[in-house]
Amino acid sequence: QVQLVESGGGSVQAGGSLRLSCGVSGSVYSVYCTGWFRQAPGKEREGVATFYDRRDTTWYADSVKDRFIISRDNAKTTLYLQMYNLKPEDTAMYYCAASSPPVRNWLCPGTSSDYDTWGQGTQVTVSS
Repeated sequence: QVQLVESGGGSVQAGGSLRLSCGVSGSVYSVYCTGWFRQAPGKEREGVATFYDRRDTTWYADSVKDRFIISRDNAKTTLYLQMYNLKPEDTAMYYCAASSPPVRNWLCPGTSSDYDTWGQGTQVTVSS
């Protein structure tokens, strides 16, 4: 079993940057997909970025491409999300997730239903 704990959220102005961290503990080698998801009030949870351990490949939602970077340390104990040029529409609760779902084209899916382990979330608020 894997445990996930997010940190690093906060409030920034549009154009600013934040780095989210997700501490991964437990049976870290039992999962090969980790990712970041977000949920704004009144909206469904959506995939932001995912990381496939076995190929070090990444997937990004179109809305964050060229602004966000997902990465993971070699020990598989921390997953990061570096966010640049933040926009008000990035405001949401950000969640870290892990699982071992089917992959396609060596990419982990960005669909929340494919993940069964979640952190508690960290709030990101971007003001205009």
